[in-house]
Amino acid sequence: MTAAHTATASDGAAEAEGGADTGRAGIEVPWAAQPDYQCFGCSPHNSAGLRLLFEEHDGGLRTEIRLGRAHESYPGVVHGGLISTICDETMGNLVVLRRGTPAFTVAMRVRYLTPLAVGDRYHCVARLRPEKEGEEITHATAEVVDAAGEVMATVTASYRCVPMDRAREHLRMTDHDAADLVERLDRTRTEGLTGASSVTASPGGDGAASG
Repeated sequence: MTAAHTATASDGAAEAEGGADTGRAGIEVPWAAQPDYQCFGCSPHNSAGLRLLFEEHDGGLRTEIRLGRAHESYPGVVHGGLISTICDETMGNLVVLRRGTPAFTVAMRVRYLTPLAVGDRYHCVARLRPEKEGEEITHATAEVVDAAGEVMATVTASYRCVPMDRAREHLRMTDHDAADLVERLDRTRTEGLTGASSVTASPGGDGAASG
């Protein structure tokens, strides 16, 4: 990918409900440059999504989250399904950025240790496990921690990396967008995470997450 540059969240995001923080920078995932990319977790174009932003951290990938009332289960408690979604997004994007190919989730196990509070800030940090020679499945782990470093949830997951020509069977994309994505994935494969370009979060509705 092109050299990394600073990305900032747009002014006017719903900060009180967990909107993207103005001034935060993030790594662009290969899909994000496509204007019709609508991933609920990480697309900067989906105003109803989480709009996660990622940064390199300790050999892995990290995103900051702060969820609002629109994302709660019990009063004041963040819905557990969203926690698993955020962890899957962080791990899956790490796999894509490291391997330079689409990756599909095969299995995921979540352990919820402590409920997350609506409005509080947390970090999700994902890392890849060392691969064994000839292994087709990539394994990853993630932790959600609070500001004091207490672990709130842990996740283990496995992903299958699929060449783009095979992944096209499952992706609804134009030939032009697919060719652009292939080029971006190739750059990711050669330049790695530090060569990734950046993305700017756009304002969204209440309850959006920040990266």
